[in-house]
Amino acid sequence: MATIPPPEGVEPVMPEPASKVPSPLSYPDYRYFWAARFTAVMATMAMVVVIGYQLYDTARTDYGMSIREASFQLGLLGLVQFVPLAILTPVAGWVADRFERRKVAIFANMIDLVIAVLLGWFTWTDALTLPLLFALAALHGVARVFVGPAMSAIAPNIVPPAVLPRAIAMSSIAWQSASVVGPAAGGLIYAAHPAAVYVFAAVLLALSAFTISRVRPVLPPPTEVRRHPLREMADGLQFTWRERFLFGTITLDLFAVILSGATALLPVFARDILQTGSEGLGFLRAAPAVGAAVVALGLAFRPIERNVGVKMLWAVAAFGAGTVAFGLSTNFFLSLGLLVLMGGADMFSVFVRGTLIQLNTPDHMRGRVSAVSGLAISASNELGEMRAGTMAAAIGPISAVIFGGVAAIGVTALWAWLFPELRRARTFEPQFRQTD
Repeated sequence: MATIPPPEGVEPVMPEPASKVPSPLSYPDYRYFWAARFTAVMATMAMVVVIGYQLYDTARTDYGMSIREASFQLGLLGLVQFVPLAILTPVAGWVADRFERRKVAIFANMIDLVIAVLLGWFTWTDALTLPLLFALAALHGVARVFVGPAMSAIAPNIVPPAVLPRAIAMSSIAWQSASVVGPAAGGLIYAAHPAAVYVFAAVLLALSAFTISRVRPVLPPPTEVRRHPLREMADGLQFTWRERFLFGTITLDLFAVILSGATALLPVFARDILQTGSEGLGFLRAAPAVGAAVVALGLAFRPIERNVGVKMLWAVAAFGAGTVAFGLSTNFFLSLGLLVLMGGADMFSVFVRGTLIQLNTPDHMRGRVSAVSGLAISASNELGEMRAGTMAAAIGPISAVIFGGVAAIGVTALWAWLFPELRRARTFEPQFRQTD
């Protein structure tokens, strides 16, 4: 990767010590990138929280479903959002490595803007049905699958390598802080008027498209030999499969979140267990992001430098333990606090994994490898929602959440044994052989 000179007025520095590395925000392109990420994620999270609540409320009110039957619909919602991700992720990664990444991100944001407008219109006219919600949620998944790899691959091209760990942490701050504001704002705006939240999301997506357009063009990296697109798509999967440390890191998060994900059931807890309505749901959805934002802020100014693998394993185990406690809680404020702790633990593991992936992936493959990582994250979220909804329909929402937390702790212990490389990782130096 070509070295990018520091901005005017900032002296060049070596990668260490971390405290002397220039702030990523001293680079104008990164500031635009940060703003684009913040506004896009805030819009997406506002839409996600309302779609889930609308679907659950519609199933309970208009279709007369029981709590377990409506919970199963939430599980199906996770499935319909995952299917386009599973099918299109290799394509999205290839697109991010073969086309101008900035334009890919803008195009994906505009697709999501159209979806927000449609959801707002159907909500305003009282024409929203379960089949329509499922269809628009699937299209929302299509937009997300293309914006993820493109945005992730932009950051390494607009800051120097020495600044990248702090840039990743600050990008996580954008994501997590938007994940705090988005759900809370979505829930409150929805309570005032259901259609207004989609107008809010559409405006934010337009702002995101504009700010990312202000970043200088990020051209696709040159390649010496052009191969068949399907072969190039497979390269990202093969690279991840061959590198044992990377494979173990990604799959740890994948299986832990699939088993312990309780996000899909938050509408159930908000409406029928904690009885707080859409406003309470907004705060419940925002709570994990509060913890994640605090951890990301700390990591931006004081990145971890030692025993990164062991700390990541403990963070995943803490996430599982927090999930068990959340399932047992019947107090709204205690539940909020537990979700904050869970979000902080999750952010810790996300930071370790994201830093290792970006620092150890060749630039010409970064879009495809980011797509693989993004698929694992999306699979863990959407399939986790399907698992939670299906299990809640069978044994009840509380039991489903508790079971998931216990299973996540078990997966952490199993991965620590199957992949000793994770325990032995001491720093962010390359842990595996970099291949093309």
